[in-house]
Order: sequence, then C-alpha cells, then structure tokens
Amino acid sequence: MSRQAQTLGRLARAGFDDLDRAAAGLEALASATGLDVEALLEAFSHAGDPDEALSATRRLQERVPDDVAAVLAHDASAERLARLLGASRGFADVLARHPHELAVLQQVPMAPLGTDEARVVLLQALDEVDVPAARYLEAAAAAIRVRYRRLLAAIAVYDLTRADAIEAVDTVASGLADLAGATLDAALVAARRATARAEGEAAGPGRYPAAEVESTRLAVIGMGKAGARELNYVSDVDVIFVAESADEDAVATPRALDIATRLAMVAMRVISEPGIEPPLWEVDPNLRPEGKDGALVRTLDSHLQYYDRWAKSWEFQALLKARPLAGDRELGERYAAGVAPKVWASSSREGFVESVQRMRERVTQHIPADEVDVQLKLGPGGLRDIEFTVQLLQLVHGATDAAIRQPGTLPALAALAEHGYVGREEAAEFARDYRILRVLEHRLQLARLRRTHLMPRGAAELRALARSSGLGRSADDLTARWQATRQRVRGLHERLFYRPLLSAVAALPAEGLGLTSEQAEARLRAIGFRDPRGALAHIGALTAGVSRRATIQRHLMPVLISWFADGADPDYGLLAFRRVSDTLGTTHWYLRLLRDSSDAALRLTRVLSGSRFAGELLERIPEAVAWLEDLDELRPRSLAALDDEKRAVLGRHGDADAAVKVFRAIRRREVLRLALSAILDVCTVEELGHGLSDVTQSHIAAIVEAIRGEEPDGVEFAVIGMGRFGGRELGIGSDADIVYVFRPAGAEPEAAQARALRIVADLVRLTEDARLPFELDADLRPEGRNGVVARSLDAYRAYYARWSLTWEAQALLRARGVAGDEALIRDFMELADSVRYPAEISERDVREVKRIKARVENERLPQGADPTRHLKLGRGSLSDVEWFVQLVQLQHGAEEPSLRTPSTLDALAAAVEHRHIPARDAETLRAAWMFASRARSALTLWLDRTTDVLPVERSQLEGVARIMGYPPGSASSLESDYLALTRRARTVFERGFYGVEPRREPTTG
Repeated sequence: MSRQAQTLGRLARAGFDDLDRAAAGLEALASATGLDVEALLEAFSHAGDPDEALSATRRLQERVPDDVAAVLAHDASAERLARLLGASRGFADVLARHPHELAVLQQVPMAPLGTDEARVVLLQALDEVDVPAARYLEAAAAAIRVRYRRLLAAIAVYDLTRADAIEAVDTVASGLADLAGATLDAALVAARRATARAEGEAAGPGRYPAAEVESTRLAVIGMGKAGARELNYVSDVDVIFVAESADEDAVATPRALDIATRLAMVAMRVISEPGIEPPLWEVDPNLRPEGKDGALVRTLDSHLQYYDRWAKSWEFQALLKARPLAGDRELGERYAAGVAPKVWASSSREGFVESVQRMRERVTQHIPADEVDVQLKLGPGGLRDIEFTVQLLQLVHGATDAAIRQPGTLPALAALAEHGYVGREEAAEFARDYRILRVLEHRLQLARLRRTHLMPRGAAELRALARSSGLGRSADDLTARWQATRQRVRGLHERLFYRPLLSAVAALPAEGLGLTSEQAEARLRAIGFRDPRGALAHIGALTAGVSRRATIQRHLMPVLISWFADGADPDYGLLAFRRVSDTLGTTHWYLRLLRDSSDAALRLTRVLSGSRFAGELLERIPEAVAWLEDLDELRPRSLAALDDEKRAVLGRHGDADAAVKVFRAIRRREVLRLALSAILDVCTVEELGHGLSDVTQSHIAAIVEAIRGEEPDGVEFAVIGMGRFGGRELGIGSDADIVYVFRPAGAEPEAAQARALRIVADLVRLTEDARLPFELDADLRPEGRNGVVARSLDAYRAYYARWSLTWEAQALLRARGVAGDEALIRDFMELADSVRYPAEISERDVREVKRIKARVENERLPQGADPTRHLKLGRGSLSDVEWFVQLVQLQHGAEEPSLRTPSTLDALAAAVEHRHIPARDAETLRAAWMFASRARSALTLWLDRTTDVLPVERSQLEGVARIMGYPPGSASSLESDYLALTRRARTVFERGFYGVEPRREPTTG
C-alpha cells in the first residue's frame, strides 16, 4: 500500500470527508505552525465535523497566526479548538471577530459559573466601558455581548469535552440559564446607568433623576426554560417584569412604573437590539398578563389581581416555571410566593385539563406539514410531549402534594417517581430520553448559534451531529437512535399519566407505582370523569385477578382510559365497556381484537363514550364489536341482501311468532350497524337514511309475509311508506309513517276488510319491540286518526275523487310501496300519481298549502319550544325545506317527470334543473336539511331517546357536536353553525314559498 493511500486511510478513520483537501490542509497548517501533522490529525479526529474544523482553524491561523499556534501547541487545547470549531460554525465566526477570545481554549474546562459569579464577570466588562454618555448604551451592549460569548464559549467547551454529553446536559442547561440571568442583571445595571441623570444634569427624553431611578425596584421573573433552569444555547428568554417603589417619598408608584418600564425596555435593547456586536437572544415578555396588549411592567398587586380575575388556564401552566431571574431578588421572591397558590389551585378550574390538552393540540396543528417529521421540540415524540405530560401531572397532584412542585422538568419527573405518581422505571427511561433530545437540541443550536429545533435532512449534517453529540458515529446511527427515542416518547402520556391509575385498585403491584384511591380519583376527575370513584371500581373489576383476560386488560387499560377521556361521556363509556367485556368474557376473538387491533379498540371507546344508544345496543349484541375491526362491515346492507336473509328465515320458521323473533333480532343488528356507521363517519346522512329505510322496509315486509303465510287468504294487501320513510330519509329513532291498502281477491268485501284489519293488528303487535322501539304511524291516511286504518283501493279512489284535501295530495308526494302484493302497489301508486301530480293546481289550493304551513308553525310547535332550535318544525329547518320542495312538486310534477320522486333532495335537485329554484338557494336549503337531519340522529344517538329540539345545555350540545364530527369543546360552534344555516334557509324559504322578501334591519352610522 502506498504512503498516500495510508495517509488517506488515516484521514478517513479520523472522520474527514474530503480526503485530498484535508491532506493538503493539514500539511499547510503544519507548515505554517511548525507542528507535527500526526498531532494535528489526532486533534481534529475529535471534531464533529473535522473538515469544517480544519477549514475554520486555517482561516483563524491566517488572521492571528501566533494565537492559533499557541492553542495548537498543546494537545489538550488543540483538541478543544477542534471540538468547538467542528461543532459550531457560529463560534468560528465569533472567534474571527474576536480572536483574543481564543484564550478560553487554553483554560481547563470547568463547570459553568453560577449566576453570581457570571454577574461579576459581566459587570467587570461593563465597568471597563469608558465612552461619552451619548455612546454609552451602544458600547455597554457590545461589552456585555462580547463577555457573554466568552462565558458561553467556556460552557460549550465544557459540554463538548465531556465523556457523556447526556450526563452533562443538566449542568449545561442550568449553566446557560444562570448565564442568562446574570446577563439580564448586567443589562439592568447598564440600563440604570443610561437612564439615571445626576443632580444638575440637563433633562432629556428617557432620563430620570438618579434618586428616583435608585428608588425604583424592578424584578425580572424567568419563565419557561429560563425559569426552570433548563435553557438552550440559543433560546428566547421568557420574562415577566414586576416593579414597585422602594420609597414613596422619593418616587411615587406610578412614577416608579414609568421608570421601571424604561429600564425594562432599555435592558431588552442591550441584549436583543441589532448592533455592531450581534444580539444575543430575544427577551420575550409576552407571557405577561394580557400578553402583547398588556402593560410591560406591573406592580405585584396588579399581577395578583389579574390572576385572580381574568387569567386563562394556560397562564397558570406557564407560571409553573416562574422564578426570580434578575433584578430585585426580594421583590421577585414575593412575586413567586404570591402566584404559587394560584398555580396549584388552577387544576380545579372547570375544563382545566381539557383546555391544556387543546392548547397542546393547537401547537401540534400549527407545525408546517413538511416539518412534522423533523421537529425535535414540538413534533410527535418531541420535547414538548415530555414537558406537557410532566406539567399536567404536577398540576393535577401538586394541589395537594408540595413535594412535586418543581419548576424543572427532570426534577419534577424525579419527584413524581419518588412519591409514587409515576413508575420509577418509566421515569428513569423518559428522563434519559428527555436528555437525549436536549443534547440534540443543544448541538443543533450550537452549530450556527441560531434558534432552531429542526433535525437536518442531509447525511453530512446528520453525521456531524452524531459525532458532536456522541450519540452515534454515522448518520444512520443517529437517525435510528432518534427515531427509537421518538417512538418511546410518543407513548409517554399513556404510560405516565394513565398506567398508574391501575395501582389504585391493586391491579399493578409494580414497585414504586402506588397511587392511592384519592390520588387516582383526582387524576380521573381532572381528565373528565364525573364519577371517578365509580370509574375506579370498573377499572378494578376489569383488571383484577390473574386470568388471561385480566392480564390483557391491565396492559390495555391505560390507553383505553385515555381514549374514554377523549369522549363526551367517559363515565358511561367505561361502564358500557365493562358490561360488554363481562358478556364476552374470555372469548378469544374479543381479547385478540382488543390486544392486536388498536383501531378497533379506539373505535369501540369512541362509540361507547359518545353514544348511549349504541352502547345499549352493543350490550345486547356484543358480538357486533367484531365489526369494528373492518369498516366495510359497517357499510349499510342492500335491500336485496336483507330480503335474501328474510326469505331464508321464513324458509326455516313456519310459525309467525317464531320468525318474528328472528326478524326483531335482525332489525336490532342492522340498526346497530347503521348507528356505528354514523358515529364513525362511515356513511353519509343520505346513506344512513337509505339504510334505515331499507331495514324498516325489509322488516315490515318480512312480518307481513310471516303473518299471511303461503296459502291464499282471499285478499291483496300492501303497506305504503309515507313521509320520511317513503322518501328513504329515516333518521335514528324515526317512526315509520305508513298507510294500508287492500283489495278483495276472492273474498267478499266485508271478509276482505276484516282480513286486512287483522293483518294490520297482527303487524302492529308483532313489530312492538321493548328493546328497540318501533312505531308504525298511520296518521297520514285519509281523514287522519278519524279514518278507518285500512281501506280498499276502491275506497281510496272514491275518497280522493270526492273528498281529498290539498294536504292529503301533498302527503302522497312521498308515498312509496314498501310491502305486500306488487300488483296492488302498482295500482295504488297509479292512483296516487293522479292525485299528487295534478295537471293544474289552482291558486286557491296553493294558498291552502301556504295557510296550512303557517298553521303548522303556529299550532304544532310544542308549547314553549324555541322556533329557532326545533329541528323539524323550526324556522329554516326540515319542515321549511320539505314544504317548499313539495309545493314545487305539486305545481310542476305533472309536466316534469324528474320531479316525481318521494326524495326531498332528489326533488330539490330536479327543481334546480328545471329552474324552479335558483341553484344558490337550493344549496342553502340542502345544507340546512342535511345539518338538521344529522343533528336529529345525533341527538338520538347521544341521549338514547328521540327529541327534535337542539339542546341549550352545554354538555348535551357537546355530545351532539362530537357525534357530528366536531372537535372537543365545540358546543358553541355547533349551535352557531345551526342557527346560521337555518337563518339563511328561512330567508330563502320565505322568499320562495310565501313570496316575502327578508326584512332588512336598520343600520346605524
């Protein structure tokens, strides 16, 4: 092997990428400094990016050859230089501006200075400033920034030379926070010197008498990572300013606030304003009361009053990390003591946990799509997941346990484990994961001394990050470790927050994991359970014992609890889950589904915690849980498939009562299928209407066939669907509007009448179902409730020819044969067409339709019901849309076949096609009809009873909103959406149906 090949091999092993350039660079550097190439190669082999370290060193050597030679002359300092420049182009730029700071590399790395020590060093730099007053602030800022960067370089060298960066990260983070506090102190001193004017000195803008400035007390409260002493290399420093007068005789409080505001603004400029020496970091005061709109500086009393009266839940979470950071220490301590009780009482506020969780969700939602997978801080499995969970646990349990009231994430996690709120193993694992993520964050920001939380995408950058962090030797090594860490952290909330609940019912005897019942109840109450004691009893019953079922339930229960808590009614959800689990027992497929199909388990919790209707049916048909594994199982079954099953049942059971028992079970099963489909958004509201109507049609037809048997009975008999049933628009819990028709077929008219009435009586009796009520409503027959329940076709023909009223013709618009003899259905529909699609409708009849509609609005609306909230008869709701469309059908159905349909939406589309209704108006009507239909079904699913009034009570509205696909906390959004939609629909209705233009409200200028 040639000498050149050996050299290139050593360079590759040292980590260089561009081998030829590295070889030439090392030779040139060795020649310029008189040092040995091998010694230099050894030094640069410790760099995260040896190529970059060598290039930066050569640039520095060309500028200050003696200083660089002095550093490279010693192995230890040469290694420090290589490590620093190989990890940070930002520090290469700093040293290029201030090469005398290379001296820091010749010092033995020491742990970061504390706040007091760092303050002394920074104030020494400030005392060395000797310039005219007009230039003082600029010079002071430059001095502080340069000295700050010297101290920051010392921290970086200490960090980069540790054998294990993970072990050192706590020390580094606290050192960075202490340095930030000291820098703020130095900036305040500079601000006081720039703001105070001596006695006799001319007044000027922003200048105050020195005695007044001296008597103004100003404390800087550290928030966020600065407050928690876990700061990054380049991070915004979140602060709150508190001020008061030290001597009211010297300076009154209002004047002191003016002076303190000036001091705060100047101090922030010293640190953050662009200048000859680049700014350090942003001082962010936006966590103060009222945020950007609030006063920059307040008194302590003003702060406390705000937190008592107006603060939002997230503000108390932010205050969790508050501590005196700079300025007047005694005032800062009083502030911390004043807000602490409010912080620890905040979790008792209504909706506290939900509001905190929503804030976390909003943060995640605002991450750009192309950054989600590389976001180290905010993305899934990132730093914020750990911090959020730890803070939430602190706020829930810290109300009664002062031992866990720690501002820092890692001290808090340790305290939670020590006092039994989380498992020791989980706490240790996640503490290490948190440190790994913090090391990566530090190295990312160190690279260019810029604020970033995005992992690099390129292999070269990832390799340099791996080497400088010590978390791998290659890009692949680092990526694998980072992804494994993210995966563990993703399950953090479930493992730390929910799993310990099991210890409260003695289901998990793991060491160090022992929540008391009271603590577990507090945690359950915080996440939304209204009866935490009952919930604990259910958890205990599900997880107790050593059976296979109990073991699987123990493993699953933490995440199941979290999913139930996401629902609108977690208490009922958990109760129903227990009942279903008790019924299915050790059924192998059920345990496998829960264990292996997270999608099915999630869907089950969503259904049970969101719908009492579905929950009650699932308890009676628990085997339907299996459908949740495959959403195709929830698709509505076709009428043909239902009829095939009907015929098979009739073939097996000759007795009507026996067959009807099976038909009832089939109907319950299919209604449950459709309820699950609606809850899980598998079908649209139109598909739901079609599916429910088909199930109802098949059910009626099956029972009619079972009643009549196969032998001729001397009569033709049919059931005609009316209303929403006729239009195939049924909702969950809807009645079935029908009329009955018969025709003698061999029997005498009286015998045929008696037979038809007997069929009707048997049909009503056999369709009764206490478990899933089923009502056949025949009130739309001729003469309504006063008319005979079943008429012959001839009687219908005579009645319609002589007595028929306009409303009866209107009712027939939705008539559709659903069961019985086909020939009779065909003849009845022919008769119906002659009535409902008249060749011409008189103006008198049109006025009659409008009169009846107005009467319905005035008389049929339940007493006391709000007409804006009634889903069926209210303004702009179902009734308005249907009557408008039906009037168009009465007027134009004879000449336009596409209008001859029992479906409201199909008829509305046809009316647009023939230009009877403008497309824009039709879209408004369609949207209102769809929304009201969905809301009616959602109400039944939520309450397990039928009602037509949109609730006023918030929790009921929330349940309906969740079924309709709204996110948590959307009760008001549902309400406003419905009212807006129906208001627009009512305007269209009044203009098109009554011919009334909407009233315009007067405007005021």
